[in-house]
Amino acid sequence: MHEYCLKAWVTGRVQGVGFRAAIRDQALKEELKGYARNLGDGRVEVMLCGEQTAVDRVVRWLWHGPPASRVTHVECEKVDVTPPSTFELG
Repeated sequence: MHEYCLKAWVTGRVQGVGFRAAIRDQALKEELKGYARNLGDGRVEVMLCGEQTAVDRVVRWLWHGPPASRVTHVECEKVDVTPPSTFELG
């Protein structure tokens, strides 16, 4: 059985403001696996895998992010992948 996995692309002031570390904290609190990595175009790509309600809670959090960030858009897509064993920062 695959876990529920979702990829999200977060746009706005989301690099250099502690966004990835804050995502990791939220994901670990919800016992999710996945990753958060900066993209060359200024967005952050996030993969969240685990219980769907926990994934949904973190996706809602992505719209706000940490205090120094300013999120303008979050695009999500359900994916069918083998989740990583932990939550990693890339």
